[in-house]
Amino acid sequence: MSDIYIGRQPIYNRKLHVHAYELLFRAASDNSANFTDGDQATTDVIVNTFLEIGLDKIVGKHLAFINLTRAFFVGERSISLPRDRVVLELLEDIDADDEVIAGVKRLSEQGYTIALDDFIYHESLQPLVSLADMVKIDVMTLDHDEIRAHVSTLRQHPLRLVAEKVETQEELDFCMGLGFDYFQGYFFAQPKVIRGQRLPNNRLAILKLLSRLQDPGITPQQIEELIVQDVAFSYRILRYVNSASLALPRKIESIHQAVVMLGVQTIKSWTTLLAMSQVDNKPAELVVTAMVRGKMAEGLAKAMNAAQPDSFFTVGLFSALDALMDNSMEEILTQLPLAEHISAALLHRRGIHGDVLDCALAYERGQWETLGCSQLGTHKIRDCYLEAVQWAEDACRQLLED
Repeated sequence: MSDIYIGRQPIYNRKLHVHAYELLFRAASDNSANFTDGDQATTDVIVNTFLEIGLDKIVGKHLAFINLTRAFFVGERSISLPRDRVVLELLEDIDADDEVIAGVKRLSEQGYTIALDDFIYHESLQPLVSLADMVKIDVMTLDHDEIRAHVSTLRQHPLRLVAEKVETQEELDFCMGLGFDYFQGYFFAQPKVIRGQRLPNNRLAILKLLSRLQDPGITPQQIEELIVQDVAFSYRILRYVNSASLALPRKIESIHQAVVMLGVQTIKSWTTLLAMSQVDNKPAELVVTAMVRGKMAEGLAKAMNAAQPDSFFTVGLFSALDALMDNSMEEILTQLPLAEHISAALLHRRGIHGDVLDCALAYERGQWETLGCSQLGTHKIRDCYLEAVQWAEDACRQLLED
């Protein structure tokens, strides 16, 4: 594993308690932001925070302010971050054109908190001011009269104001007197560099693939393209669909035919399974465990006549992702665009999906006193488990073995 770094600078409230941390790109421990590609720097901050080190290890239970480049606001690069944990900062050098304004509006409507960074007011920026939740004013750039004018103008909107680059007691007192809500700068603390270790590239690549596969907007053609990029995937999928267990009327000779014959959801499930099986340095039995959980959850859902039993398969299968990726489920789910009810089941065991997953896990662990799905009876639950074990063994032999 290689070392990775994140800069972290606290943001204080009026009681001078830490309210949040701004996260900053760092390529090494020397506490300087040296980069040439802003999009990549932002991506590195997000990946290092949420997938490598872990948000809670960096900011605890506080908010995280993250600088985003234009590409993230206009949708050229996607984000999937916990809305209640982050503040998205629009950098001062981004032109407020129609595309950017539309992007800020879209993210705001999705529930993200928006902050305007290093803000200097101009009438052309009024649409952004109307959409933003917070404005950060660089007190080193403006003189006192200009800061007063900015505060007076911005207080006409329901905004919270952050005084940034506060470096002296005098500047803090001045900004306190103007009613700023939050304060940031070297007067309080220089950015602290947090060091962590990067996950092997293999696991990051697999998470990216899983993210693509779980995108509800993915098309059959895009699934085909994902599979054919990997010769091993293509070979194993075709070997499986032509196996005796499926007993298809004719031989399938291409991934396109497989998608047409078996359907998008089936192909997505098998490709997901294959991706999880290729995580480096993890025992194959862990993937088998995930497969059993997925198939058992699906079987229980069918027995209960629940809608979309394939979604229960996803919940059971992904319940082992934290062990596979050596990361918390909360951090992993920031990068997977799963439906809310599936995420809630995985994180908090909520809803019918959470109840079914609880039942599968209790049976797996022999915790009979906490066994759910009581309406099915213990015999039916046992049958679902045994059928899942047999299915997983057959599937491993046909799909995962070299």
